[in-house]
Amino acid sequence: MKKEIVKTTDGSYTLYVPELDETYHSTNGALQESNHVFIEAGLKFSSLKKATILEVGFGTGLNALTTFNETEKSNLNIEFTSLEAYPLEWDEVSKLEYMSMEGYQQYATPFEKMHTCEWDDFTKITANFSLRKLNLKLQEVSFENTFDIIYFDAFAPQIQPELWTEEIFTLMYKALKKNGVLVTYCAKGIVKRALKKVGFELQSIPGPPGKREMSRAVKNN
Repeated sequence: MKKEIVKTTDGSYTLYVPELDETYHSTNGALQESNHVFIEAGLKFSSLKKATILEVGFGTGLNALTTFNETEKSNLNIEFTSLEAYPLEWDEVSKLEYMSMEGYQQYATPFEKMHTCEWDDFTKITANFSLRKLNLKLQEVSFENTFDIIYFDAFAPQIQPELWTEEIFTLMYKALKKNGVLVTYCAKGIVKRALKKVGFELQSIPGPPGKREMSRAVKNN
């Protein structure tokens, strides 16, 4: 599918897919969204110094990059597993100029390694950050009590409704360890009801710029 580079409100870039009329990140601020939804509401909320993370939708790698940044700043130890059924080419991603973002200039080498490393097995990006990319659809995976945090960053429900169902969130619930947390930018009623139905404790919390709410779901048992 054709993709176009779009500058978002905070100065960072994302990709727009005309065929879907959808962007990979919020046009109200790609970097702000990633930090707000996944770092502040997910990684920092968990407060773990050593954590296993599952990301649904590797995409441009922005969430992996912001997580890597937090790992470096806070001396965390992260094992990061990311699913991506339709990988982007490094040539596409490199044009997004993420290394021009304030505080990210020094990450050019690790970020390229994230995109060019082999799939299926963990690759040590640095001593404290390991990445495993899986070229799979979400419906094809099965994990149990494996992850502390899930970044649920699939395209919106109107674009990929099959990924926002009770069946999928049951898989996510099983994949989390006790007290694990799932975070997503989405706060649609149908999504919140599905999360609660499968056993999550749902927390509707303030969203990133341009969104009134987002969802955080905790597995309490």
